[in-house]
Amino acid sequence: MHTNGKAIITTEKLPIKLWLEADQMEEGALEQARNLANLPFAFKHIVIMPDTHEGYGMPIGAILATKGVIVPNAVGVDIGCGMCSLRTNLTDISTEDLKTIMSIIRNTIPVGFNHHKTQQDEAWMPERKGDLPIVNQEYESALYQIGTLGGGNHFIEIQKGSDGYIWIMIHSGSRNIGFTVANHYNDVAKALNKAAGEDISNDLAYLPESSEYFELYKNEMDYCLEFALANRKLMMERVKTAFREIRPEVGFSEFINKPHNFAAEEEHFGETVLVHRKGATRARKGEWGMIPGSQGTGSFLVKGKGEAQSFESCAHGAGRIMSRTQARKKLDLEEEIQALDDLGVLHAIRGRKDLDEAPGSYKDIDEVMNHQKDLVEVQIELQPLAVIKG
Repeated sequence: MHTNGKAIITTEKLPIKLWLEADQMEEGALEQARNLANLPFAFKHIVIMPDTHEGYGMPIGAILATKGVIVPNAVGVDIGCGMCSLRTNLTDISTEDLKTIMSIIRNTIPVGFNHHKTQQDEAWMPERKGDLPIVNQEYESALYQIGTLGGGNHFIEIQKGSDGYIWIMIHSGSRNIGFTVANHYNDVAKALNKAAGEDISNDLAYLPESSEYFELYKNEMDYCLEFALANRKLMMERVKTAFREIRPEVGFSEFINKPHNFAAEEEHFGETVLVHRKGATRARKGEWGMIPGSQGTGSFLVKGKGEAQSFESCAHGAGRIMSRTQARKKLDLEEEIQALDDLGVLHAIRGRKDLDEAPGSYKDIDEVMNHQKDLVEVQIELQPLAVIKG
């Protein structure tokens, strides 16, 4: 069934509204969407974005609104993961300068599993408010992790905007502190649900409002959101320093930050609900957002249209079409390198192990954007010039 350009699945307890064709969804993600639609506490309908793919318990690129409960796995293990962008006042940059800047960035921002050798200035850390047992336990080690990129699809990208300016974009999350909080409360939720005789899939275990853990998780999640932002801000400062070293005349403006793994209390359809966005971006009317491509394709700075049916949300990126393992097995290394070289992108694909982040492992970003014209309006298109991947 279709309505204003969307497919709707009506076979479950609640409707599932898709911003793509049903046959474009992988079986695993579709199965997970059906599970969400049958949750007793789910509100109104389930929303699936065009960049969706299978996740833990809930698909990435999904929105679940609930009443009276919070679901740790509907936020995800990288709490507060998201994007930030910054415009420079430069209109061009030479390949030589780019290479030098990238090399300074690599020396000042640890990537992958690497952390800083020394604790960073505590002034970067968000203030601790309320009861935060896991955050307090992880706080000391987080001082070594703030301002680090992490692995997977996290990146630092230098881009050329359709507005004529050079932009910087960073994608990263809350590192180990968010991961530890997420896993701790998912385990707590599983135990609570089991003790209450609830038959909820382990991957969608929830914390009821009546439990002390509901507020605890919310406090810790909010801290991780702040930490993820502080992490991106510190990296952005290091990138700015690298630019200033090579192009002293550079200026910066238009800082935009958007998380895409979080839960927030919001008003929808006349009721106050808890909206879980997992790999989805909030897109209220006029709200800025970022939708990145895949190191060989464009990224987009957008403004939300405030579409009520999507719980005022949009996609968070291109979305994977194959798992990391499949990408390493199936993609042609030479082809992927050649494609990026032909585009003139400075990249780090060297061997098969890097193929999980090659453009070929992602959906076509233009197609993703096409599916969500009713959700966002593109303001600026950004083309990659140089990329550092985790």
